[in-house]
Amino acid sequence: MTLEYDVAIIGAGPAGLQAAIHAARKKVKVCVLGKVSNSALVRAEIENYFGVSPAKGKDMLELSAKAAAGFGATLMGEDLLTIEMMESGFKLKTESLKELTVKALVLAPGISRKKLNVEGEKEFHGLGVSYCATCDCNFFKKKTVAVLGDASMAASAALLLREYASKVYWVAKEFKASSELMEKVRATDIETVQAWPTRIHGDQVVKGMTLDNGLDLVLDGVFIEMGAKGVADLAMEVNIFPDENGYIAVDRSCATDTPGVYACGDVTGLPWQLAKAVGEGCVAGLSVASYVRKEKE
Repeated sequence: MTLEYDVAIIGAGPAGLQAAIHAARKKVKVCVLGKVSNSALVRAEIENYFGVSPAKGKDMLELSAKAAAGFGATLMGEDLLTIEMMESGFKLKTESLKELTVKALVLAPGISRKKLNVEGEKEFHGLGVSYCATCDCNFFKKKTVAVLGDASMAASAALLLREYASKVYWVAKEFKASSELMEKVRATDIETVQAWPTRIHGDQVVKGMTLDNGLDLVLDGVFIEMGAKGVADLAMEVNIFPDENGYIAVDRSCATDTPGVYACGDVTGLPWQLAKAVGEGCVAGLSVASYVRKEKE
């Protein structure tokens, strides 16, 4: 069964939750994709925000999530896998393979890309090391690649890459993707390897990766997928191209160049501050609600 919403907000950090609060208060049907626990604010101590003495970011997120739900937003607690543009909106698929249709989107995923911090990662970035399977899969047709990461995004990347590469390894300390995605992986010839890299090596480009269990994989590419879907992946799926710094351009209403798609928070650029994220979340939430309400009329 396909779930129908007016607005999907991608990201459950301060920008996304504030957008959810304002959109839901305008009486449009809102869902939030993402996990509050993944927000960078969880580990922060806040002391430079209007009207707040030193406060724990985790507490502020929990209060905001309750507020969003109280105004009618559905917090799904799942990461997004794919976005598909349709004539009258967008089709989304979550990590548990739920399908949603929405009229409009707010992109608020933050900007962090978890890194391995191993030898060769930085040196071979762009020379075989990638953080975006959606962006770079086409460069690895009939080649051998490894995907690193334990969660649903890594499983999804491995499944995508299997459509291009001749051989795909999925390397993780543990395999913690959703049961639905694990079943799909097991139905392919993707090779799962329970280990972790100690070094990525090559000459001009990636040639292989050494693992902590003694194996040395011969590879053409290494895809690091250790978090939720990143900015570049999301943007490209809705015909938006971030600038050289990875930021998404928006106007004063937080609208992007793609009709029905708004963005707020760290994805729109500096400063990476709570006050900016919340302010833009407010603007994006009001703007997307107005867009949907006009669509309904």
